[in-house]
Amino acid sequence: MSAPIQPAGATAAGAAPRTAAPRQPQERQPQERQPQEQAAPDLMAAVVQRGYGTSEVLHLARIPRPEISAREVLVRVHAAGLAKGAWHIMTGKPYLLRAVFGLRSPRQNVLGNNLAGTVVAVGGDVTRFQVGDEVYGIGRGTFAEYSAAPEDKLAPKPKSLTFEQAAVAPVSGLTALQAVSDIGRVTAGQKALVLGAAGGVGSFAVQIAKAAGAEVTGACRGSKAGFVRSLGADHILDYTRDDFAAGPQRYDVIISIAGNPALRRLRRALTPRGTAVLVGGEEGGVLTGGMIETQIGGRILSLFTGQRLIGALCKERAADLERLTALIDAGQVMPLVDGSFALADVAAAMQRLESGTVQGSVMLTV
Repeated sequence: MSAPIQPAGATAAGAAPRTAAPRQPQERQPQERQPQEQAAPDLMAAVVQRGYGTSEVLHLARIPRPEISAREVLVRVHAAGLAKGAWHIMTGKPYLLRAVFGLRSPRQNVLGNNLAGTVVAVGGDVTRFQVGDEVYGIGRGTFAEYSAAPEDKLAPKPKSLTFEQAAVAPVSGLTALQAVSDIGRVTAGQKALVLGAAGGVGSFAVQIAKAAGAEVTGACRGSKAGFVRSLGADHILDYTRDDFAAGPQRYDVIISIAGNPALRRLRRALTPRGTAVLVGGEEGGVLTGGMIETQIGGRILSLFTGQRLIGALCKERAADLERLTALIDAGQVMPLVDGSFALADVAAAMQRLESGTVQGSVMLTV
């Protein structure tokens, strides 16, 4: 027979009870404190610029989403307009720009400031927008999936536009609106000349001047004449063969966007009380671009003549975006998209912009 199973701790009959040896206190080994794991920040795809130069300095990378301040909103970018300003920042030319943006590389290393998208977060002091609103306007580093944008530089997206159309409107549209309406003060019956009528700013300027009731002449390459006529221009000048300052025609307002013409030529083409609005130009040299000298010279000349030669810099204001929206939704102005590129194809988009063949604007889909 097998012996009965004894309960734990019992002793066999006649055996001396076992006493447990006293426990020796164990020395506690100090434990290393393990660092707490921090949650990895949400990442996004973005076009990052490393140094100045050609489109080779642009790279697609994954970086943290931007943080927003109390008066900013976070926008999920659906499309971003590619304006000439982005080319200037990419190349660092004219060189004077580097004093503002960074000497060796731009401090803001994600390109772009035009956007159209959907609000996904709002700062604590934001009152005009809420999550889910569709907006367009100016943001920081818009060649990315997300951009932080000041509340006072955004407006509700025009209902009549797609995100792609709205994305090319902010900087170019605001520049044209302020140049034509606020500085040029174009009114019905006046004669207006737009130099560089086929580009991003120029295509808006032609339409806005026509909406004001002006008789508009658009100066462009001959190959773009049909496009500029489609914008509403009454007359076309082919700048490769026609000198706007040589003929008998005089203009009440000249919107000078391309070519950086000499002030004396602008004055010759103006009426005695006319206005030339100096918006831009690409032929003024690599140091300053020529615009500083031209704008200073224009202001000085304006003191001594009946003509006004005034520089224009885009003011990024929500109120002006809403003025632009009114013209768009009324069918008087339409953003024109020349080409659409994926974010990964930003180099090709920039090369398209550099080609000189663009009619309207170039944009990136995100």
